[in-house]
Amino acid sequence: MAFEKITEKSSLYDHLEKVSVGEILKGINNEDKKVPLAVERVLPQIEMLVTGIVERMKRGGRIFYMGAGTSGRLGVLDASEIPPTFGVPASMVIGLIAGGDTALRTAVESAEDDEEGGWRDLQPYHVNKNDTIIGIAASGTTPYVIGTLKHAQQEGLLTASISCNPDAPVSQFADIAIEVIVEPEFVTGSTRMKAGTAQKLVLNMITTTTMIQLGRVKGNRMVNMQLNNQKLIDRGTRMIMDETHLNYDVAKNLLLLHGSVKKALDAFFTK
Repeated sequence: MAFEKITEKSSLYDHLEKVSVGEILKGINNEDKKVPLAVERVLPQIEMLVTGIVERMKRGGRIFYMGAGTSGRLGVLDASEIPPTFGVPASMVIGLIAGGDTALRTAVESAEDDEEGGWRDLQPYHVNKNDTIIGIAASGTTPYVIGTLKHAQQEGLLTASISCNPDAPVSQFADIAIEVIVEPEFVTGSTRMKAGTAQKLVLNMITTTTMIQLGRVKGNRMVNMQLNNQKLIDRGTRMIMDETHLNYDVAKNLLLLHGSVKKALDAFFTK
């Protein structure tokens, strides 16, 4: 029996070219409302994955996101936001996309069809059993992703998949399969929409929860964020003011002296 992709099923809406702007927007919004509920149904699998990642990261492990097209871009996006948000090295979470960085802006023909391409792209990183390989593929059929997970499993690495079809082929090669079933897209087959939103939510959950578990958040604040601009310096200064009751200028000087909110607070309370 052929594998049936829900992500390719016909939209519940039709004759879109004849529909008003307001009706189109309402339809998209109605479909988007289904995404968080679909994510909620896979929380146990996400929890299992995060637990495994944290155990491995405490031993020096890394997360590798592998994907093509929109899925690959989402992985690269999430990975790129971790260092400035949590003040960790860029080597902790790495996003790789079929076709390389060129594919972030321009489609690279046939790159996603290369089943050996993902594992080949991982070789410079010398992956080991402390690392976690997460394959992202809305359809669950992308050869680039499937091939990567197949090799990773054979090498004893923790593998996970994020797809939007039940019993997706990619799930066969994932120790933890996360299948977020968001039903057909508003525009038939356009997985940059609901499927992409679902993937983004799951990726946010994975890395944010992992970083909290690794002590990169205090209370509810990003105390290890990089001070890359005036907005973040101001935010960090106010965090220090809240904790120490120092005035703005003194708090800011303390922050700039130590380079992060956490280091500044540690210095202040241990002096």
